Amino acid sequence: MNEGQEMEDHFSLLLEKLKDQQMTEFRELFLALHIYEQGQFYQSIDVTDRKQVYSYLSPKELADMFDVIEEDNENMKDYIAEMRPSYAAEMLSEMYTDNAVDLLNMLDKSQKAKYLSLMSTEDAGEIKELLHYEDDTAGSIMTTEFVSIVANQTVRSAMYVLKNQADVAETIYYVYVVDQENHLVGVISLRDLIVNDDDTMIADVLSERVISVHVGDDQEDVAQTIRDYDFLALPVTDYDDHLLGIVTVDDIIDVIDDEAASDYSGLAGVNVEEVSENPFKAASKRLPWLITLLFLGMSTATLISHYEELVSEASILAVFISLITGTAGNAGTQSLAVAVRRLAVSDEKDNNFGRLIISEVLTGLVTGAVTGIAIFIVVGIWQHNFPLGFVIGMAMLCAITVANLAGSLIPMLMDKLGFDPAVASGPFITTLSDLTSVLIYFNIASLFMQYFV
Repeated sequence: MNEGQEMEDHFSLLLEKLKDQQMTEFRELFLALHIYEQGQFYQSIDVTDRKQVYSYLSPKELADMFDVIEEDNENMKDYIAEMRPSYAAEMLSEMYTDNAVDLLNMLDKSQKAKYLSLMSTEDAGEIKELLHYEDDTAGSIMTTEFVSIVANQTVRSAMYVLKNQADVAETIYYVYVVDQENHLVGVISLRDLIVNDDDTMIADVLSERVISVHVGDDQEDVAQTIRDYDFLALPVTDYDDHLLGIVTVDDIIDVIDDEAASDYSGLAGVNVEEVSENPFKAASKRLPWLITLLFLGMSTATLISHYEELVSEASILAVFISLITGTAGNAGTQSLAVAVRRLAVSDEKDNNFGRLIISEVLTGLVTGAVTGIAIFIVVGIWQHNFPLGFVIGMAMLCAITVANLAGSLIPMLMDKLGFDPAVASGPFITTLSDLTSVLIYFNIASLFMQYFV
């Protein structure tokens, strides 16, 4: 029996125990599952069965499971609404603070206030501290459940602190060292605590070179730092270097996933995360971009009509319009994808803007030249008209170069102006390339008309 079938059978047995109200057997089977698997089972059952689960599990047991459910799950608000308010508030209190904040941020102000009022003053206070940080910053994704020690204590006393706080800390692999005013002064790993003698002073073994991020730093920059240094966690400080919290690698994985989805959405001109089986709802999400591009495309049609007399004199020109516009559009989309990716990597943001543009222009010239020569030979042999082949090839060279430049220049300019470069979507660049390609094509054709007609 494969693993998938085995899990399906386990879920069927769980559901059977749940419907038969066999609480002891259900709890034994459910809690034996990995937390991720618990979440998968929970999300697969209906509201009636979920309400039964609430009566069988403690808020702490449910909180452990909710910590691993994707916070962007559109059903999370419904799950919270199904629970008794006091039960939901206690569950939120038992979750890791950063995860509880993510969940509360999905609710409206009145609901948020209701659950906070039902929590203990201490738990509500910790959550409120994180709620006021701006979205997509280090402060919004950090957790306040971490272990910190002071430098003037021994390894033995540090291990005592670690053992007492380990059950509530999100990670214990890094232990941060602070002074009496809670300034971050160093870091020590769990391995260092284990291998050193109990009487060794923390000040003698800590690492003073601590990589940290500011609470207001963009989450993309935080993700890049963790990626560069291969950290499992990263400390977050304020302007005075006070230790406020830590960002863990599991939250960074979510950030990377969200940013990738955002870039895909921008390149496609549609929100790729909103998958709807309702064709009318799906169409309503895509139509605004398509209508906008339709009117932009009308400018291309208007431009072609402007050269109607030229086409009537040499009708063969019409054959190659889609070839040139399509190839240029593809080149522009390639350039756009590379530029957006380059801007997503922080190390590349420091590169010279002019050098990047020159690089893309040269790339466009090389690809355009090769493509242009190829189409020159093909058209010349096919139509027995090498002057026409030269016109098509020259237009291809220029159109690809311009599309390459636009595909890289537009997102870079948007980034310089503080906008998301992915907004310069693939469909927009393609449509823009159509417009410029037609203009280039017919102008070159008009210059060499006498040689191929």
